[in-house]
Amino acid sequence: MLRLSGLYRYPLKSAKGEALERASLDGLGLSGDRRWMVVDSQSGRFLTQRLLPQMTQLLARWQGSEQLLLAAPGMPDLQVALPDEDADLRGVTIWRDSLRVPDAGEAAADWLSRFLGRACRLVQVPEARARQVDTAYAEVGERVAFADGFPLLLIGQASLDDLAQRVGRPLQMQRFRPNLVVEGAAPYAEDGWKRIRIGSLELRVVKGCSRCIMTTLDPQTGARSADREPLATLQGYRERDGEVYFGQNLIACGTGELALGQLVEVLE
Repeated sequence: MLRLSGLYRYPLKSAKGEALERASLDGLGLSGDRRWMVVDSQSGRFLTQRLLPQMTQLLARWQGSEQLLLAAPGMPDLQVALPDEDADLRGVTIWRDSLRVPDAGEAAADWLSRFLGRACRLVQVPEARARQVDTAYAEVGERVAFADGFPLLLIGQASLDDLAQRVGRPLQMQRFRPNLVVEGAAPYAEDGWKRIRIGSLELRVVKGCSRCIMTTLDPQTGARSADREPLATLQGYRERDGEVYFGQNLIACGTGELALGQLVEVLE
């Protein structure tokens, strides 16, 4: 029997994740997931742990639906109001996508610039300004916020357990930043799924998730593993066409509610 055993969201792209017991899904994935992003103040290009591992220490939490709390070691907490979706628009780039989204203001920019040690801005994406998901895998009109490419990421607990055994030490699921964790399936069973149902919500499994150097960062300390694990082990048995895959990207067929313990049914 398959069950939903983990549910995570990441309010600020590349900052600390948040474990949830239940969550709603809107047109961009989990409500509140990756709706905020840090960008270079000059170029508008997105910034992540790949370049700034200290972002592992950055905490962002929704306070209701109109305000974000920022916290980090050595910094005073900062409350950031949700910006007007049509005011102070800033051009930003995430991978090959360029868009204009609201800037969160000077206080947030100053706070983040001091903590990260470089000039940056905080931006937020309203649903109406979100990106189209790659139409090689999605229908026109299916959108994503500031996640790398897809609204949802799923990993099987047994897949992580198998990887940890191969590496020879425990691995935190948070290294791989999934939204959904499923227990009860065989290792890498999710690779063969095309459609699943969790509770009453149907989801399409559209593409494997290619992994990068971020997986070598300890999500608690930001320290990079000297042996490049677990990426080095993954390259030995999960590499295809020059990419290393772990986990599956999903698109929800509509909106709904998810909760830990819900049954997961493989439809196709």
